[in-house]
Amino acid sequence: MLLVIDVGNTNTVLGVFARIAKLQPGADPADDARYERLLANWRVATSRTSTVDEYGVLFRNLFSMAGLESKGIHGIVISSVVPPLDPVLRQVCERYFNLHPLFIEPGVKTGMPVQYDNPAEVGADRIVNAVAAFDKYGGPCVIVDFGTATTFDCVSAKGEYLGGVICPGIGISADALFERTARLPRVEIRKPTRVIGSNTVGSLQSGLYYGYLGLVDGILELLLSELGPDTRVLATGGLGPMIGTGSKYIKQVDEFLTLEGLRIIWERNASGRRDAAGKGSVKPVSKASKSPAPKSSNGGGKADSPVPRSVR
Repeated sequence: MLLVIDVGNTNTVLGVFARIAKLQPGADPADDARYERLLANWRVATSRTSTVDEYGVLFRNLFSMAGLESKGIHGIVISSVVPPLDPVLRQVCERYFNLHPLFIEPGVKTGMPVQYDNPAEVGADRIVNAVAAFDKYGGPCVIVDFGTATTFDCVSAKGEYLGGVICPGIGISADALFERTARLPRVEIRKPTRVIGSNTVGSLQSGLYYGYLGLVDGILELLLSELGPDTRVLATGGLGPMIGTGSKYIKQVDEFLTLEGLRIIWERNASGRRDAAGKGSVKPVSKASKSPAPKSSNGGGKADSPVPRSVR
C-alpha cells in the first residue's frame, strides 16, 4: 500500500492507496501493479506543536479504525507547505513505518514543465494538483483549490503549468471580518437559503458565501477569456464542494485530486527509487540506526519543475 500525505496550513489530508495489477503479456507483475484504489482517507487538523510520537499515535489510530496495518505500507509520499513539520513527519515515517518518505521538492520528477518566471516560487501543492488534473482530465484546465488560501492554477493543452492566481481563502476572509468588528458574531460559513438575510447571521452568511462566489466566478471569467472557452474548470480542497457547486464555471469537484496527484508523482519516481535502493543508497530504516534519513532520489534525472513551499 501507498500512504500519501498532504500537509496544509489548516488541515492535513491522508490517503492510503492499494495496488491494482493490470498485466500486459510478458510484463513483470511488480512493474505493472499500480496504486489506483483509494482504500481510506482522513482529514485532520495540522498541528505545528505535535511531537513525532503524537503524530505516530494519531496515524496508528487512524489505521486501526480503518482496519489497516501499518506494516502493509510500502511507500510514503508527502506534500507539505509547513516547513517546521517536515523533519517531524520524516521521523514519523522512519520510526513508525520503517520507511524513508518521498517529499515533493526540487529534484522530484513531476512530468510537467513550469512556465513561471521563477519556477522555484511555485508551491508543491499547486504542482501536485496540476499534475493530477492534466492526467485525469487533460488540458487546458483550471484547478481551483479552496484551502487557507484559494489558488487558481492554469494548465495548457500541452500539459504545461502556466501559473495562476492566489487570493485569501474564505475562512481567513471571514476571520478578518469577525476580528475587526465589535458587534458582528462569528458564524458558520455555509450557503444560505436566500440572498436577502432577515437577521445578522443570515446577512453575514449571505455576504460571505455569495461575495466569495462572486470573487471566484469573476476570476474564472477572466482566466477563461485568456485560455479559451474549451478550458475545463474543476475544484478541490476542503470547501470545494460548497463553493464549487455554486459556481457557474466550475463543472467538476474532485475532492481527492491532491491525493491522486501525490500517487501519480510517486509512480513517476518509483523506478528511480527502486534503482537507488538496488545500489544501496535508499534502504528501509533500521530501528537501531541513528543516522539521518538521506534525501529522496529522483531517479537520476533533472526535475521537470522545482516545487517549494506554497501559501495554502
